[in-house]
Amino acid sequence: MTFPATHEVFNQVPDLVPYQAADDQALLEGLRREGASWAEDEVRELGARAGGVEAQEWGRLANEYPPVLHTHDRYGNRIDEVEFHPHWHDLMTVAVEHGLHGAPWSDPRPGAHVARAAKFYVWGQADAGHMCPISMTYAAIPALRHNPELAAVYEPLLAAPHYDFGLREPSSKRGLIAGMSMTEKQGGSDVRANTTTATPNADGSYTIVGHKWFTSAPMSDMFLTLANTENGSSCFLLPRVLPDGTRNRIHIQRLKDKLGNKSNASSEIEYQGAIGTLVGPEGRGVNTIIEMVNMTRLDCVIGSSTGMRMATLRAVHHARHRKAFGALLIDQPLMRNVLADLVVESEAATTMMMRLAGATDRAGGDEQEAALRRIALAVTKYWVCKRAPAHSAEALECLGGNGYAEESGMPRLYREAPLMSIWEGSGNVAALDALRAMVKQPDSVEAFFSEVRAAEGADSRLDDAIARVGKELADFENIEYRARRIVELMALVLQGAQLVRHGHPAVADAFCASRLDSDWGIALGTLPTGVDTAGILSRI
Repeated sequence: MTFPATHEVFNQVPDLVPYQAADDQALLEGLRREGASWAEDEVRELGARAGGVEAQEWGRLANEYPPVLHTHDRYGNRIDEVEFHPHWHDLMTVAVEHGLHGAPWSDPRPGAHVARAAKFYVWGQADAGHMCPISMTYAAIPALRHNPELAAVYEPLLAAPHYDFGLREPSSKRGLIAGMSMTEKQGGSDVRANTTTATPNADGSYTIVGHKWFTSAPMSDMFLTLANTENGSSCFLLPRVLPDGTRNRIHIQRLKDKLGNKSNASSEIEYQGAIGTLVGPEGRGVNTIIEMVNMTRLDCVIGSSTGMRMATLRAVHHARHRKAFGALLIDQPLMRNVLADLVVESEAATTMMMRLAGATDRAGGDEQEAALRRIALAVTKYWVCKRAPAHSAEALECLGGNGYAEESGMPRLYREAPLMSIWEGSGNVAALDALRAMVKQPDSVEAFFSEVRAAEGADSRLDDAIARVGKELADFENIEYRARRIVELMALVLQGAQLVRHGHPAVADAFCASRLDSDWGIALGTLPTGVDTAGILSRI
């Protein structure tokens, strides 16, 4: 007896991989506009590798087999080692060789931070987890410069294009990776509630005693950390291996079992008489390490933008190949609305990301750019990172049940999406920091309005929104209670100004109509009629 075929595969979508991660018009336009066109070939080279079969498989396996902590060896000796999947080291090697961890600090060319942001964005599409130690290494150098002697020794190694994994004394290695330990179990973002102590030694070093609740990438070569001296919270550099070759007393208690970011080890650690060197003045630790925090905030924006781009790509790719109710999904009006809305959100994030990277490049010699970067980083970190989870959920839904299955890769994106909003201060922290920036640095408000008013007259909806920001900032009543509403509006106005000046006309029009003119529902996919969805979708 013969049976009819029951497992013929049809109306399924071909694999997106391999794809060119740098085929991203918003990214490349920003790269050229912000002064780093010289890096386009390398960005394209890295983008091809990031979207390739090999790198995508590296990322999958590094997440499928997460790090494992070994506190002791077989004889009972304390070793505090974290074992990674071998492909974690492959991912790290490529990132470091392409300078994602520190090239701008040793590259004098204009646009170096822009080039690095673009490379971070495309390579992050292979795996998000390993970008954490890459980001912290990049961010550590400005903070380390508060101690010129330490910087002279370690900065060249932190920026060197060599990934040299292993437990050895830092100055003996070809390249270094840095981490950061700030938060404690009783305080979280309130680092002034920390209880870790630092006692000075006769040789100028300090003995550190205490705990840290979140230390990502505990196998880094060195860490910047906060501890209290008699003069208050201070910043210290702690190597994992001391100059005499002995292990520093940094003990890993456990690895966190996290929602996402599985490839990256995040740990709780104890300093049981660890030795550290002061970075910056005693009592000024928060001010010193905030340099590192601000640089990682830029990477939070890049990371969220990367996730949105990947989610949008997968959703549009699926819709172009999948039929339902007699037609391709992408040809059906309501799906086009959803997909176009995903594109608008993604391009707004990417365009603003590149503007912030440009401001980072110019901040050293341009006071207005420095002031803009101060306020715009906090504002954009709040909003872009807040939008990522909703965006990934909507993109996943475009794939239906296929998107809910692990094999699609969408669940990994979905689990990763909330992290950037939490990292280095969750939504409330970022929103309140934006208000503090305006109080402490009034020139940042002037820089904000100078930036957005450069787009005035091009779109009346943007003009009206700029005026609303002015009214909100003039009203100080309950301003902390209203902080999220104010910062959200500022972020949307910043994005709208960038898109009106530099974006695709269809994307800019849809953004202003929906985000600024309130002709938009609560869910994505509620763009008003009259929007040029064909023009928007041509961007993918």
